[in-house]
Amino acid sequence: MQNLRRTCYCGEVTEAGKTVVVGGFVQKVRNLGNLIFIDLRDRTGIVQLAFNDETDREIFEKAAGCHSEYVLLAKGEVIPRASVNTDMKTGAVEIKVTELRVLSKAQTPPFTISDETKTNEELRLKYRYLDLRRAPLQRNLIMRHKIAQAAREYYYANDFIEIETPMMMKSTPEGARDYLIPSRVHNGKFYALPQSPQIYKQLLMVAGMDRYIQIARCFRDEDLRADRQPEFTQIDLEMSFVDVEDILQMTEGFVQYLFKKVLNMDIPTPLPRMTYKEAMERYGSDKPDTRFGMELQNISDLVSDLDFVVFRSAIEAGGSVRAIVAKQAAKTLTRKEIDKLTEKAKGIGAKGLAFIRWNDAKPTCSFAKFLPEGRLETILQTLGCEQGDVVLIVADKDKVTLPVLGALRLQVAKQLDLIPAGKFNFLWITQFPFFEWDDETETWVAMHHPFTMPMDECLPYLDTNPEKVIAKAFDLVLNGTELSSGSIRITDYELQQKMFEALGLTDEEIEAKFGFLVEAYHYGAPPHGGLGIGLDRLTMVMLQAESLRDVVAFPKVQNASELMSECPAPVDTASLDVLGIQIKETPKATDAE
Repeated sequence: MQNLRRTCYCGEVTEAGKTVVVGGFVQKVRNLGNLIFIDLRDRTGIVQLAFNDETDREIFEKAAGCHSEYVLLAKGEVIPRASVNTDMKTGAVEIKVTELRVLSKAQTPPFTISDETKTNEELRLKYRYLDLRRAPLQRNLIMRHKIAQAAREYYYANDFIEIETPMMMKSTPEGARDYLIPSRVHNGKFYALPQSPQIYKQLLMVAGMDRYIQIARCFRDEDLRADRQPEFTQIDLEMSFVDVEDILQMTEGFVQYLFKKVLNMDIPTPLPRMTYKEAMERYGSDKPDTRFGMELQNISDLVSDLDFVVFRSAIEAGGSVRAIVAKQAAKTLTRKEIDKLTEKAKGIGAKGLAFIRWNDAKPTCSFAKFLPEGRLETILQTLGCEQGDVVLIVADKDKVTLPVLGALRLQVAKQLDLIPAGKFNFLWITQFPFFEWDDETETWVAMHHPFTMPMDECLPYLDTNPEKVIAKAFDLVLNGTELSSGSIRITDYELQQKMFEALGLTDEEIEAKFGFLVEAYHYGAPPHGGLGIGLDRLTMVMLQAESLRDVVAFPKVQNASELMSECPAPVDTASLDVLGIQIKETPKATDAE
């Protein structure tokens, strides 16, 4: 660099008459013989460097030797361009270069660095540092930064204290597998990476810190999907001397502040609310996308007397028969497409999919032979189904029927292009069940976590009717994505002990896993609660990105590996010996298994 220092970013060069120094990557070189133009790129944009007959010959030759992705530092006078490029912020000017430094040469990259790319994602992730040079990904990371900045501004202004909690902690069950860290000093013992700072932030309330905030890193060893990474970040908070309403109002204030500051968009409050039961009944999901209709409808009463074993057995087993109506979908949802939806329904737990497709003058019904005269017309009228529509029907226990139809609702909405872009629908989901039944273990488990406070009126049901216990828990949903999950916490150690017991934990398990938290409650704990807002998910939805990978600098792929650094990777035997660890090969499953 010698005596040159950057004076401004490339995207800031808009006024002629100034002398500037810019630095960046070469986007493109146009060598016209006696004229050379170089597009120089940094994270703010592109500016054109110009070299002509008046340019010092040594500098001209240096410019002629530049190629894509070279790193340059250039000084010169900003002058008007002969031909204005209205597509660029800097398109009215160019820099007439008087000094040029080639700071770093580059070999030809494995793909072109451009805003739009057809390069497959696997290759781009392998060379993520090159992929991150593209403007769309840089804008995403800058947006993420602005969201985190706005969070700190808002919560600092509301007297929250930012406190870091440990990254190495005791392994405690929180719904997913822990990432474990072996201890060299304490041979045979392990730390765990936090699935969330849950226990520590509750202890901070016991410590009297009153209002805690942290941009917290969390880790969960679970199967990945488009809106899930093994390591993620949440805007984590906890408040003392509050109940549900206080936390919801504080969060709504943050939503308003954030969207106004970052997107210049006004979000009206209070945000809509819906109970868990209503959300499941209407949308088949506890994180419903309310930007479109196609709500679930219960038609059990209309078909309960049919001699159709699929419907009859579902109703007799305490389940239901429910439907969704896809308006004007008959041309799109052909029999072939309905067959695909049937396979999807079976893949997520349904036994099958009944349908009514009204494409021609007379509707086609998959269970028509079981219907008495006039019943089909009654069903269509009740559902509001007209010619051109398609009805999809699932019959089973509600724990199958509701989520399956909820998933089909989203699938069909995407196929019919019903989901409006640029719209943000927030929704609070409240009154979650405290317990949910786990078929594998045949036990009741906590739907949120075991520190969640039940509603006072539900306490008598703890021992007799766990399914009736409603929690002081709440989720914030945006466009069908769960942004946050929170609750009021149990602070009475006797009640906490009772909840542990209701979850089937023995005294030994309680002491081993949560003893230090239970003991803390013996020394006085203010009423408190909080939530964690997923920073990655929030950024993804605000940007309307396809995947979390678009808003995370160095993401993992579906098998939790990072293609660029090739982690996880083996370590040498000496490192394992120090930790007292020996690798045991996992046996392969046999055909019989």
